[in-house]
Order: sequence, then structure tokens, then C-alpha cells
Amino acid sequence: MCGLKIVMATALLYVVLILGGISGSYGQLSPTFYDETCPNVTNIIQDIVADVLTNSDPRIGASLIRLHFHDCFVNGCDGSLLLDNDPANGIVTEKDAAPNNNSARGFEVVDRIKAALEQACPATVSCSDLLTIASERSVFLSGGPGWTNLLGRRDGRIANNSGAQRLPAPFETLDILKDKFLELKLDTIDLVALSGAHTFGRGRCITFSDRLFDFNSTGLPDPTIDANYLQFLQDLCPQGGNASVITNIDLTTPDQFDNKYYSNLQANKGLFQSDQELFSTPGADDVIEFVNKFSANQTAFFESFVSSMIKMGNLSLITGSDGEIRLDCKRVNDVLVGSGDSGVYVSSI
Repeated sequence: MCGLKIVMATALLYVVLILGGISGSYGQLSPTFYDETCPNVTNIIQDIVADVLTNSDPRIGASLIRLHFHDCFVNGCDGSLLLDNDPANGIVTEKDAAPNNNSARGFEVVDRIKAALEQACPATVSCSDLLTIASERSVFLSGGPGWTNLLGRRDGRIANNSGAQRLPAPFETLDILKDKFLELKLDTIDLVALSGAHTFGRGRCITFSDRLFDFNSTGLPDPTIDANYLQFLQDLCPQGGNASVITNIDLTTPDQFDNKYYSNLQANKGLFQSDQELFSTPGADDVIEFVNKFSANQTAFFESFVSSMIKMGNLSLITGSDGEIRLDCKRVNDVLVGSGDSGVYVSSI
């Protein structure tokens, strides 16, 4: 219990320090947004995430934070990734875009959380805020920092399949990754800190097998992979083998949120090309500096990760009376009832 108090006090300090310097940038969101309308929102979400983590799926924390990333990087944090195909409303789902197809997961847990929220606080908590809170609780429950979420996002009514095709990919170079982050006004430290979410989770052979045998059409493996790690991966993912086989992204503590991801990069044991590029790209001293810093100092990593998560969570917000509070995260609402800020769409199903 004492350790939990220390963690929460430290997390609160992170937020005070971070928001104290940039509070004007986050004025559209508030940490007290649901205090009156849905005061138990965080506990409801945490209880379900904890139940799934403990009893059925140790991967779910990493999966939920990945949903949040992939949502925010396309159209901003508006819940667009959660929408299914809906020809009647012109929605082509982002779930079928190459970076998400057969890899984005956890949607059934999102649905379970949404159903619980609708029972407790009908038409109140947006799907985009649901993902925000679920991501933070996933990190905390896995041993990482907790922080005070800034809330008040509303859900969009469109998806962007073409935008989702351009999500940062595991086989991209550092220059491409930097450009994609900069397009969203996320800088080098954001790139390195947010990549640290790969400290937990799994990766499929298809996402890194090109590094193992014919990297960049050379007929040879990626020279930045540690020899013993390369042999392990080649045995796991042989040429012509099952491309859907999965392995831990972090070899040392695969289900724990810590700074071992960066130590793995220093040992040339980053699973994805996009990971190892952070440490092995010649001349990338500005990036390598942060990898070394976060490997040596977990507190520094946690502080930067929290700051970058809050920054990412503020991308292209829909707030106020814009958008909607989706009643089912998979589909837009059908009929508008009420007007102004009190108006909500309700489903006909």
C-alpha cells in the first residue's frame, strides 16, 4: 500500500510539473470533466482492464494503448479507429487498413467497457475518452506511471481509412518516423518516449521477418541485430513459415511497463526495425541521447512518457457541442435528440 501511494504521488507530481508549464495548450480538456456526471468512470474502466489482464489476456494493456495511439494518429483522438464499416453513413473502417488489419485488437474489451459505462452513466463518456483512460490504466496496472487524465473529448462521425494506411510502420527508417511524428507536431523526444510503449506487448513474424533473411533486398539479415537474437528469431520465423506467429517485443519483462525496452536497443535486440533505428541509425545522436538517458533512468522515461502521452492525447480535439457521445463505439449514433450542448444522438438499434 505504501508503494502504491508513492507511485500515485509521483504520478501526480508528473502532471503538476507538466501541466504547470503548458496548461494553456490543454484548456479544452479538464481533469475534472466527469466529476459530476460520471464520477466512477476511471474505476469502472480500471476494474475491467484489471480483470482481463489477470484472468484472460496479459496482452490487453499493450493492445489498448496501441488502439489509443492508432486512433490519435489518424484524425486526432476521436474514436475513429473503433468504427466498423457502415456504407449507409459512408464509413470505410480504419480497422481494415494495413497497419491495423489482423493486428489491432482489444475491441471486444472496449465494447465491454462501453456497455458498463452506458449502464452507469448513459450517453456521458465518449469512446475517445474511454481509450484515453484505458491506456493510462493499462500502463499503471502493468507497473508504469499513473497520471491524471485530461478529459472532455467527443467522438467523431467519420473514419479515415486512407489516413490509417500511413500510420508509423515497424519497417520504417528513422527519418520517415521523424517526419510522421513532426506532421502531428510531435518532436524527437515524443518519438523516443512513445516508442517506449513497446516495453510490453507482442509482435507478429510478418512485421519483422524482412530483417531476418533479406534485409533491404541484400540477401542478408539486418546487420544491426544481435547474432544470438537473430538466430532465435530465424528459428521462430523461418522463411515460408507462419507469418502470424507472435513473440514478445521486450525479451526481459514482456508484460511489465518499465525501461528495459531501451536496454534492449542498446544490446541490438530491438524486435522491429523502427525500434532498433532509434539506437543504430548512424549520426542520430539526438535520438540516441534519449535512448541512453531512458535506459539509465527509468524515472526520466516515465516523466517523458507521461508528457508525450498528454501531448498526443490533445491532437485535433473534438469538444464542446461538436461531434457526439457515441452510445456504441462501433457505430455512429442515428438520431439527434435535444439541442445545443445537451443534444445527444441515440441509436435506433
